[in-house]
Amino acid sequence: MKKTILTGLRPTGNLHLGHYFGAGKTWREIQNDYDFYLEIADIQALTDNFNNPEKVRTNVYEIAKDLLAIGIDPNKVHIFIQSQIPEIAELTVFYGNLVTVSRLQRNPTVKTEISQKKELFGNDGESITYGFLGYPISQAADITCFSGEVVPVGDDQLPLLEQCREIVRKFNSIYGNILIEPQQLLSKTSRVKGLDGNDKMGKSLNNAIYLVDTEETIRQKVMGAITDPNKIKKDDPANPEICMVYYYHQLVNKEEECQTICSECKKGARGCVQCKKELINAMNEFLKPIQEKRKYYEEHPEEVERILQEGTTQARNKAKDTMKKVKEAMRIAY
Repeated sequence: MKKTILTGLRPTGNLHLGHYFGAGKTWREIQNDYDFYLEIADIQALTDNFNNPEKVRTNVYEIAKDLLAIGIDPNKVHIFIQSQIPEIAELTVFYGNLVTVSRLQRNPTVKTEISQKKELFGNDGESITYGFLGYPISQAADITCFSGEVVPVGDDQLPLLEQCREIVRKFNSIYGNILIEPQQLLSKTSRVKGLDGNDKMGKSLNNAIYLVDTEETIRQKVMGAITDPNKIKKDDPANPEICMVYYYHQLVNKEEECQTICSECKKGARGCVQCKKELINAMNEFLKPIQEKRKYYEEHPEEVERILQEGTTQARNKAKDTMKKVKEAMRIAY
């Protein structure tokens, strides 16, 4: 019998190359091996987009089309919408009694996200909402509601998973051995760097190439990518290992092409403008099949709706089974 695996995405924007080569690569590889629940976490997206619900609603469908376009198979993966599973919200309330405020404030992932959202919460953090601070509790409910045995995560998400395990242990110590303590499945793919050289690609950093970007948008972004600052003239030798253009060539270009680019760069036989133009062409060729598949779903919104409804129904049935056991253990199954 296949183990249950649970992961999710907050619908705050389209997928970018970081998602594709990071989480997306892992998900495509494991979708044959697990009973896979993939959550579009619209409630969690509202924790820092509470004043823009239409954006979240629109992005639910944008994310769904992106997932299907990169190769997530709805016949193998239950793609579902978080807000349509009331058992998650119910379980979040129960878990709220098991976690102290000080423990939530110490969570490294929460602390990092708060520091990145100073405009929303203010420098003193006094405007932090209960929902945002309680994000780890909600995530624990996501995982355990579907009896998630395995959770694919990057190392930056390990504190959230550890908090989930703490909640499970606390619950089981009080009510009996009901919940499963999830284990991590660490991604083998490292983070994709941003066009600016930042170790993380992201929307808030404005350094990402999105799967839906047009050829003109890609041209503008690549032409502004960071190269070796010590290369002044076209014929100057350079270090490709610190050049973001070469870095992206390695992601989307053929290995033999990359070897040629690396050699020419080191010899000073390649100009940065030429290299960027070649990357633009390679990037567009790489994204073309993804965008063509995505276009199909854009033209067939009823199919996207059907996939989400079926996946959500399957997830709801699983959640109902879990909640029945939880309520019986808590003596509130009236």
